[in-house]
Amino acid sequence: MTGTDAQLRDASPRVGPPRLGGGRSVEELTALQDASLRDLLAAAARSPFYAHNARAAVPTSRAELATYPLTTKQDLRAAYPFGMLAVDRTHLATYHESSGSSGTPTASYYTERDWADLTERFARKHVGIHATDTLLVRTPYALMITGHLAQAAGRFCGATVVPADNRTLAVTYAKVVRLLHDLDVSLTWSLPTDTLLWAAAARLAGLRPGRDFPALRALFVGGEPMSPARRARICEIWNVPVVQEYGATETGSLAGECPHARLHLWADRAIFEVHDPATGVVAPAGRGQLVVTPLFREAMPLLRYAIEDEVEISYDPCPCGWPLPTVRVLGRSHFTVHVSGAEITQLDLEEHVFRLPAEYGVLFWRARMEGTRLRVQIAPDPPHERAAAHDLRTALRTGLGIDAEVQTRPLVPPQLLTAAPDVLKPRGLFGPGENWDKALSYY
Repeated sequence: MTGTDAQLRDASPRVGPPRLGGGRSVEELTALQDASLRDLLAAAARSPFYAHNARAAVPTSRAELATYPLTTKQDLRAAYPFGMLAVDRTHLATYHESSGSSGTPTASYYTERDWADLTERFARKHVGIHATDTLLVRTPYALMITGHLAQAAGRFCGATVVPADNRTLAVTYAKVVRLLHDLDVSLTWSLPTDTLLWAAAARLAGLRPGRDFPALRALFVGGEPMSPARRARICEIWNVPVVQEYGATETGSLAGECPHARLHLWADRAIFEVHDPATGVVAPAGRGQLVVTPLFREAMPLLRYAIEDEVEISYDPCPCGWPLPTVRVLGRSHFTVHVSGAEITQLDLEEHVFRLPAEYGVLFWRARMEGTRLRVQIAPDPPHERAAAHDLRTALRTGLGIDAEVQTRPLVPPQLLTAAPDVLKPRGLFGPGENWDKALSYY
């Protein structure tokens, strides 16, 4: 174990979901939050953004926090790069930026103590991460936190980590399939969509996803909303459980899944609220945009941070017994369209696409509004194109009350799934007949 690993393990009080027990779960969660809130508010007072915020003074109690203005993504952008920093820069361990999926990226930074909390939260997987596991990390490293976080959690738990990265020419889909097969990978971390791309690439390589990867025991996924139907299809294809994670670069992991496939918010590590942008009302539960106050942040305290994800939070008991609120993540609020007077989300469409019979072979789809009509494209296996298009049109009309144009066409080029790595080191000298146009193709 390295020195950093030991520090993380010493600083993290538990691995696995907190078991607070009894009928006092809400009260115990509140007590845990209050025990950490004083330190967080003191840290916020050292942040230039909060210390000099003209909208309101830094709160000193939970009651004052409840009325404090929301911190927005625009606030983080305006504070770029170090306006949110609450410690001396010599105490920073890492600097990150978000993907910028909904606008200009935001900056985030963490101390080693922050990383102890981040790592332990990600490691709270109900299937466990063990020293006997080989964990393939297939999310971006670079400035985003996601790849680094999974790697830290894997090493924290003693697993062997395969840093496969993403959006890179060095590790193609065909290479991922080879790694999964040859290294006896037991756990993976990726977008849900990636697991379907691997399945398609495996089949092109003559491998069967559900049978030719016997070491695989779970797929960890996050980074995009996933409907129950798509989740069930991925489980069916790979013959292993799909374990969902929810979080953000600015906050780290915010929720993890229980054995009953329900996401639970880590309310022992953060205070969660739901904001209705239309009315301005903020409540501890219900449907709206998620607001989070992470409780263990030294470098970059966040008070009532509005993530802009549409969620639904409930404190109803879960069969798993975890005394933590559950959350349904519905996606970014702007990922909706209006068709014939009805508001349709990506999850609404995805649910109907993946309810199509498995034998149709539909793994990929896309849709967009064209005028007042919704056009949906799916990629079924050729023998089932007509049936798949007909069935989806009928399902959308019956289930969502919309008449959509449904087309069938290939959506993922086979060469994308079979390509070999195409990355070179810088080179200036070439032999006769060699392709020297690749001299600078290492980027």
